[in-house]
Amino acid sequence: MNNNKIPEHIAIIMDGNGRWAKERGLKRTAGHERGAKTVREITEHCAQIGVKYLTLYAFSTENWSRPKLEVDFLMKLLEKHLKKELPVYLENSIKFKAIGDLSKFSKSLQNIIKEVEEKTAKGKRLTQILALNYGSQDEILRAIKKLNEKNLEVTKENFENCLDTANIPSVDMLIRTSGEIRLSNYLLWQNAYAELFFTETYWPEFTTNELDDLISDFNLRERRFGAV
Repeated sequence: MNNNKIPEHIAIIMDGNGRWAKERGLKRTAGHERGAKTVREITEHCAQIGVKYLTLYAFSTENWSRPKLEVDFLMKLLEKHLKKELPVYLENSIKFKAIGDLSKFSKSLQNIIKEVEEKTAKGKRLTQILALNYGSQDEILRAIKKLNEKNLEVTKENFENCLDTANIPSVDMLIRTSGEIRLSNYLLWQNAYAELFFTETYWPEFTTNELDDLISDFNLRERRFGAV
C-alpha cells in the first residue's frame, strides 16, 4: 500500500448480505446487521489510508419492492446505525452526507439524517456518503427538474451542480461485492470514467485487506480518460 496512489473517491455497491445469511441458515436481517459492521470497518480504514470520499449504496429506489418486514427492518437498522456511528464519525473527523430522495423516509429518520449531517459537517479526513432511496435515473430526472426550475442553461457544470453529488468529485474506483457484474442504476453519471472492480466476496465478508488489494490493482491500470 505504501507505493500506491490512493483513489480520491471510492464507490461501493454493498451486495450479498442476504445470500451471506442464507448460506449460514440465518435470516436475511442477520446479513444486514453484519453488513453494517463492515460499513464501519471499511469507512474507518478509508479515513486512515487517505480516501477523501466513500460513497456506499445502502438503499435503492428499487429496494422498496422487497418484503415489507425486510424494508421495515432496514429502516430501523439505518436509524440505529446512524445514532451509533455518530461518535465514530466525530472521533475520526468523518463528515456524513446522504444522497437520494429522502422525502420518502419517515420524519424521524429524516431528522436523524439531518442531525448527523449537521453534527459532522466539520469532518476533514473523509466524507462518507450513503445513497439512500437512491437511483441514478431518478437523480438525473430530479436534476433536470432543478435546471428547469432555476431556468439554467443546460451545461455540464450546471447539470452536475443539480445532482445529489454536487461539489463531490467523480468516482475513481467502483467496487461491487457478491459476484454480480452490473451497475444497478448506481451513480451512472459519476462513474463515467471510474475503474470498475467486481469481487465474489459477499459484503459481510469484505475486508480491509481485500480493499487494499483492489487499490493495488487500481494502481496497475492506466487511466487515459479518452486520450491516447
